[in-house]
Amino acid sequence: MVISYQPTTDFAKSAEMTYDNMRSYYEHYSVDWDQARILEQILKLENWDILLNGEVVGVIRLEFDHESCYLRDLQVRDKFQNKGIGASALGESLRLARESGAIQLRLRAFKISPAHHLYKRLGFSVVAEDDRFFCMAKELS
Repeated sequence: MVISYQPTTDFAKSAEMTYDNMRSYYEHYSVDWDQARILEQILKLENWDILLNGEVVGVIRLEFDHESCYLRDLQVRDKFQNKGIGASALGESLRLARESGAIQLRLRAFKISPAHHLYKRLGFSVVAEDDRFFCMAKELS
């Protein structure tokens, strides 16, 4: 099993993956998102494909400000989840954030998503929350 990363080239397919993965959360919270809106938003971000043995199985999306990196999206297709790909991609996100000079990696996770357990396990702390989200961060020392 070889996990690798490359800059995203097919943004429409990438937006479709996010929509497919997140649809149940959007429906649960009555969030009105569609694939076209996701595509519009992701074009403003730094996008990386996650590849497993050369096949695109996920995506990482990052946004940077003067001192932080915000993990806007980390998606792994359903059939490839629970195989260590998400943890590897989170490690790559941390590497990219450090490489950019960021001192913190921040993210937001739906409370009903099991992903927040991965983030906690890998050292992220909940810094704020609301009725839908955990806002989490990890210092990059």
